[in-house]
Amino acid sequence: MAEERAQGKPADGTESHDPDFPEAFLAFMRQGWRDTELPVGPRPEVPNHAKRRAALSAAFPGETLVIPTGGEKVRANDTDHPFRPGSDFAYLTGDLDPDSVLVLRPNGSGHDAVLYMRPRSSRVTDEFFRSRNGELWVGRRHTLSEKSTELGLPTADLTELEGALADCAPGRTRVLRGFDARVDAAVRPYDGARAEGQPARDRELAIAISELKLVKDEWEIAQLQEACDATVRGFEDVARALPADRRVSERLLEGIFALRARHDGNDVGYGSIVGAGEHATILHWVHNHGATRPGELLLMDMGVENRNLYTADVTRVLPVDGRFTPLQRQVYDAVHTAQQAAIDIIRPGVAFKDVHLTAMRVLAEALKDLGLLPVSVDEAMDPASTVYRRWTLHGTSHMLGIDVHDCANARKENYRDGALGEGYVLTVEPGLYFQPEDELVPEELRGIGVRIEDDILVTATGSVNLSAGLPRRSDEVETWLAEQREAGPRLPG
Repeated sequence: MAEERAQGKPADGTESHDPDFPEAFLAFMRQGWRDTELPVGPRPEVPNHAKRRAALSAAFPGETLVIPTGGEKVRANDTDHPFRPGSDFAYLTGDLDPDSVLVLRPNGSGHDAVLYMRPRSSRVTDEFFRSRNGELWVGRRHTLSEKSTELGLPTADLTELEGALADCAPGRTRVLRGFDARVDAAVRPYDGARAEGQPARDRELAIAISELKLVKDEWEIAQLQEACDATVRGFEDVARALPADRRVSERLLEGIFALRARHDGNDVGYGSIVGAGEHATILHWVHNHGATRPGELLLMDMGVENRNLYTADVTRVLPVDGRFTPLQRQVYDAVHTAQQAAIDIIRPGVAFKDVHLTAMRVLAEALKDLGLLPVSVDEAMDPASTVYRRWTLHGTSHMLGIDVHDCANARKENYRDGALGEGYVLTVEPGLYFQPEDELVPEELRGIGVRIEDDILVTATGSVNLSAGLPRRSDEVETWLAEQREAGPRLPG
């Protein structure tokens, strides 16, 4: 509550523009309400979350672990951004509500888990109709027992959290920090050693969760497939609304995809990149205030985040008028060849960085064919040189899951410098980018940007492309685009 007051919000959850109600109205509002129970049952994924908590418990025997989800973030004055749960918290609990905190306490043979949460607003007080958290304003929240049934977790009222944290033993408690200021303040760091800006002991907790997330179980793979399938439908929606003969706003296309993401999932998994023409050469172009032009290319990097927060991450490049020019096709085919070469080597035991190097060698050879490399391909690929990167810029892959850049806290030796394992899901997304201002490339290449990205599951014997519902070969892209246009616009349904 002190945090709310510090942000200028009244402690009782009311707003500055709320009226002063007469007592007659208050008395009238307090009567005549029928109570209801939510028809909840255990979610099918409850055993998966339990296994993850058990694995985390085994990594830290005898220690208390505190994992908060965080709260709503102010957008402007008294309006908030839509809440998105903390990924590690959601990975361990499946809970999607704000302010909750998972506490794992050692019990001698493992840990007892308790979910501290904000329960439904009681009709005993006026909170249910006066507070910004009241259910007449934000909807019915779960009771403690309803949430416990749904998640298979013991629950406790969030008001009891302060006492629970005060009881945490110094030197035997680890906190996932940076999500909840109340929790960070309540459990002081025990040691002075720091790693990447936070206490080393707490950093080890973040690392452990990230490395658990490297291997996806069957339920997670199904979630990612669902996100990819919805993303395919979103790209189809955009293609059906993309005119071949006139300009159209990048933001219109962004909005069409966002409609699919909100209808079929939770939201977009990240800010959609819709880059028409030379905007395709800007890697994280999210302004999307340009427009398509017939004869140019359109790069779209977009992904649906499904209702359980697993996200796709897919990039496609379309010729706006329906056909690649010979030069556009040459660049596109080079990127596709590089992507396919990288996908072809993926299997358990392959070094993560070799996926990148495989794609980069193909691109370096293409740059040599274009007359751009100032040295041989072997010299360009030498770690002491890498001059080819002027036109490729980024890495080829990252892990994918409940975050678009999943497992970000994993140690380098288990991720960037490690080997792929069965159940890993990674993107493969090489690209070539010729900036409009680059005087080292011919004028006809300037402003062309191509990236092709797919979401790849590592299997026991190779890999599966989860986003294979969208074509990648240049001729197939042209055919697909024509088919979508012929089908015409549609609403999600």
